[in-house]
Amino acid sequence: MGLIPKQKKDANKYSHGTVAVMAGSAKYPGAAVLCVGGARRGGSGYVNYLVREEFASKLVLSAYPDVVPISKANEFDGDAWVIGSGAPKLPAGFIFPESRYLVLDGDAMALAKNSDTAFTVITPHEGEAAKLGFPVASSSQRTNVALAMAKKFHVIVVLKGANSVIAGPDGKFVIDKTGGPELATAGTGDILAGLIGSSLASNKPTNMEETLKIVALAVKTHGLAGKLAARSSGYVTATDLLEALPLALKV
Repeated sequence: MGLIPKQKKDANKYSHGTVAVMAGSAKYPGAAVLCVGGARRGGSGYVNYLVREEFASKLVLSAYPDVVPISKANEFDGDAWVIGSGAPKLPAGFIFPESRYLVLDGDAMALAKNSDTAFTVITPHEGEAAKLGFPVASSSQRTNVALAMAKKFHVIVVLKGANSVIAGPDGKFVIDKTGGPELATAGTGDILAGLIGSSLASNKPTNMEETLKIVALAVKTHGLAGKLAARSSGYVTATDLLEALPLALKV
């Protein structure tokens, strides 16, 4: 099973899935470019970007002329939202936009308990897990910590790092050993968040088990892109990873 679903002869850009991204900030404008870049490679036929910070928005729309800007969240009536990469400011009492799938990254993960979206994914590294109240004292605890977070927030957790753990609220989990130290560089997590959101929108899983499998496939593809990038460029940057994603999707 590949990450990108087989395209039907009568498919159109909407049937391929639609995803919207709320990412980037004045401090981290590049995160918007990376997150949207990941979303463009997950199979969705239509990618929206919620315009907030002026500079981040200019970067995104200059880099990707195929991405469609929206000025308000309710302008998007699609499949998946990706929110939080690059720490965009979320107002007090923030209400998540309606969608079937929701991917939370960065500071937005703290709001996971408020989500009533059917399938929600959070993507913490160990430092962020600790901020959520789930410190990882040793590598042997990673799986149990991920499962505990998933159960408490009723979400799928991607605990990033060496041997990433993808855990569901039903107690099922996958340990991904594809990604290596080449992913330990700024911005790779932003790409992963976008890739996961887009792949959920394009595959449209209907239950938690299917959703977990799609998320695990996205993590694996992301890790493989890192390895391919390392072969060609040595030390990997986030933009190297973006460029390697199309090759990883063919493997």
